[in-house]
Amino acid sequence: MTPDFLVTHSGGFHADELMSSVILTRLFPQAKIMRSRAPEWITPGADRIIYDVGGAYDAAAQIFDHHQRGAPLREDGQPYSSFGLIWKHYGRDYLVASGVPEAHLEAVHASFDRSFVLPVDLVDNGALSPSVAGPLAGLTLPALLETLKPVFDETDPDADDRAFHAALAIARSFVEASVGRSAAKLRAEAVVHQAIVETGEGRVLELPMGMPFRPAIVKAGADHLQFVVHPRDKDWCLTGIRRADEGFELRADLPAAWAGLTNGDLEAACGVAGATFCHNGRFIAAAKTREAALAMAELAVVEAVAVGQGQAAVAAQVA
Repeated sequence: MTPDFLVTHSGGFHADELMSSVILTRLFPQAKIMRSRAPEWITPGADRIIYDVGGAYDAAAQIFDHHQRGAPLREDGQPYSSFGLIWKHYGRDYLVASGVPEAHLEAVHASFDRSFVLPVDLVDNGALSPSVAGPLAGLTLPALLETLKPVFDETDPDADDRAFHAALAIARSFVEASVGRSAAKLRAEAVVHQAIVETGEGRVLELPMGMPFRPAIVKAGADHLQFVVHPRDKDWCLTGIRRADEGFELRADLPAAWAGLTNGDLEAACGVAGATFCHNGRFIAAAKTREAALAMAELAVVEAVAVGQGQAAVAAQVA
């Protein structure tokens, strides 16, 4: 069934029907969005998909509301909004239309549902307050999208619809970027995994370009790795590996003697020609060439091993 109309409610809008509209307009670009609460529009029909309005959830009848008694819940008991329902039924088709390979469909679908769709569902149902973000509460995506609604004393009868479509374009950019990033992480995982295999027991992982690397390192159980080297535009980067998803503690810091130095000063401190920069936080450094970056990495490994052995000795004495 190819719908002629995508029907959602009129008036003010929220993130859930905006995000639902992003998915549906990608799949059915010829369909017209109708924003209405009129009975003749929110009654199921063969020519329409109805969402976030209508008082029923019936996928076969193409109606996806969540405001009624007995509204649908996820398997874990958390509530759906219209976005979650649309993603459940149309998300995989959206990913195919977005060029996600079949082998990655389920992983990207689940990842996007968990990290993007579920928070919108929870906020829309009042099960999660943006206030948990503290000072950033007003900068969460649902809150920002609502700031695009017309002000209370706007008298133009078309203002709501104009604002909805303007917000829809913004919502689309976030959905597309998030899906694209999720798919890219899976592509990166394959590249990083192969590099880990080729590295063997070495402590420095060399990659062909900058990319997300920590998830693949953790998945592979490559606990021996301490640093990553890769090309970046016209130079090369040397980076540490974070110990955990949260926080900034590294498996190994770059040498303290390099901190905050650049160019000649850094070359003198590390003894490597072509060393150009080391961040004061000791989590990233740069060099002009691959050879220089790898040489810096090996020096960093030697120091990290020595520091680790010293800490272990102190701990043994204390014990």
